Amino acid sequence: QVQLVESGGGLVQPGGSLRLSCATSAFSLDYYAVGWFRQAPGKEREGVSSIMAGTGFTSYADSVKGRFAISADRAKSTVYLQMNSLKPEDTAVYYCAKSAAEWEYGLDGRNFDSWGQGTQVTVSS
Repeated sequence: QVQLVESGGGLVQPGGSLRLSCATSAFSLDYYAVGWFRQAPGKEREGVSSIMAGTGFTSYADSVKGRFAISADRAKSTVYLQMNSLKPEDTAVYYCAKSAAEWEYGLDGRNFDSWGQGTQVTVSS
């Protein structure tokens, strides 16, 4: 059974850093992309970043380019999202998800079919 479990969220001051982890099981990171998405209260879900570990391909939303970095540890079946220079507007519940098809990646949530439970990130002084 496919599972994705997020961890690492919390409260951080503006300018601070957090690293989110997404522990996966029952599928291969070599063939399926894992994406990070976020949803703030009253806003639509937004694609943040995704990675296809088998090829090394990554994608980022314009709002996080240069501040966030996605990586994957295939041996641990875990995907990470390093978030630096955090801003209050980064406050949201962050979810990781698995792509529905092999060799497909990107930031469209409609192309992802299994989701974690989410982890709260709050950026506030």
